Amino acid sequence: MWREAATAVFPGVGFREPAQAPELAAAEKQLRRTLPAELRQLLLESNGVIGHTHVATVWPINQIVQTNLHFWSDQAFAQLYMPFTPFLFFGDNGGGDQFAFVQTPERPDIFVWEHESDSRRWVANNLQDYLSRALRDGGDGWYQL
Repeated sequence: MWREAATAVFPGVGFREPAQAPELAAAEKQLRRTLPAELRQLLLESNGVIGHTHVATVWPINQIVQTNLHFWSDQAFAQLYMPFTPFLFFGDNGGGDQFAFVQTPERPDIFVWEHESDSRRWVANNLQDYLSRALRDGGDGWYQL
């Protein structure tokens, strides 16, 4: 389902080999939280999605784990930015801005964290909407006002 939806928007989209269920369970254990159902399903079809200009529109599970653990625990980030713990980051624009599910409170919406201003704002209703918007435009600034 996810491969077909992404390909319908951008025929040149890239896919990785699927993640395995035990790999996702181990990631959830490391993260100490459950992956959103949509993200879990996508990763089981393709362990990451590569958009225009080789942007990691959706990261592989190992990058999701590493990035989130770093963002949640880095003391330098804690001094520079508002807390990241409500978010589960899963992709980026190739230029430093990152996309995340809000998990506190849990909701399907996707937000962008703009690294230069530390702003966090809504960009998509859910993962399917995010993929449609990110893959349709082709530029790394599709979410900017």
